[in-house]
Amino acid sequence: MAGDPYKELGVSRGASADEIKKAFRKLAKELHPDKNPGNRQADERFKRVTAAFDLLGDAEKRAKFDRGEIDADGREQFRGFGGGARGGPGGGPFGQAGAQRGGFENIDLDDLFGGMFGGARAGGARGGFPSRGADVKATLEISLEDSISGATRRIQFSDGRTLDVTIPKGAADGQVIRLRGQGAPGASGRSEAGDALITLKIAPHPVFQRDGADLTMDLPVPLPDAVLGGKVPVRTPEGTVSMTIPAGSNSGKVLRLKGRGAFVGGKRGDLLAKLMIQLPDSPDENLTKLAQEMRDRGAFRPWRD
Repeated sequence: MAGDPYKELGVSRGASADEIKKAFRKLAKELHPDKNPGNRQADERFKRVTAAFDLLGDAEKRAKFDRGEIDADGREQFRGFGGGARGGPGGGPFGQAGAQRGGFENIDLDDLFGGMFGGARAGGARGGFPSRGADVKATLEISLEDSISGATRRIQFSDGRTLDVTIPKGAADGQVIRLRGQGAPGASGRSEAGDALITLKIAPHPVFQRDGADLTMDLPVPLPDAVLGGKVPVRTPEGTVSMTIPAGSNSGKVLRLKGRGAFVGGKRGDLLAKLMIQLPDSPDENLTKLAQEMRDRGAFRPWRD
């Protein structure tokens, strides 16, 4: 829905449960698909009104929305945590058997629409009223490493129910994973449950920065390896590898590790390591003497023309 459910129903935020129920009844009768055949605009409005009542008709969800804990689509924000054995999901994401709508549990949709539109139809839909359970949306924050190599992470909903989410190898930021049948239960428990739609969000990394499909990083290099050349360990998203440093390398020089970056559009980028030359932590007598000799000879003055 992604709008204001109060505006969709035409009620104020302080409206009582009875006022919300009456507003929904009136709009549902006016906009029902059986009363507006072929009217796409009325059909879309009917869906928004139904979604608005689904949110405001549940006392718990309405309170969460008013507190800003969920949006108009019922979307909550979650952080992933370590995988493990699958938690036993019971019922839907709003309770073991689907939370009752506090103050609205007495609305009977068969009573509301049955007399007007000929009662229930085959397949469990009441006069075109969508009986399938609502989809539930959530965001799962994952690490850069998880997005590249794949993983299993567990997500916990506000009702305490947990689900294991399989992160595919090469997952993209913003990618949506659909868990079928893990959404809200269907009408009266007789029809299909909705799905859980999990949007993946890749968390910022302490070492790597993203530049499209490429990753960039600062790589400390000991002074002897920078002067003489050598091999140094380099951290990558999939573990540590060895990189050859050419002799005479300066700070700021960028070396590339092919195919060690992130994924964009199914293609993997590179890892770009910017060299940062390191001096010894404690004074070195020979290094100090050599530096003094070079200064005295004027052997190295990069800022001079």
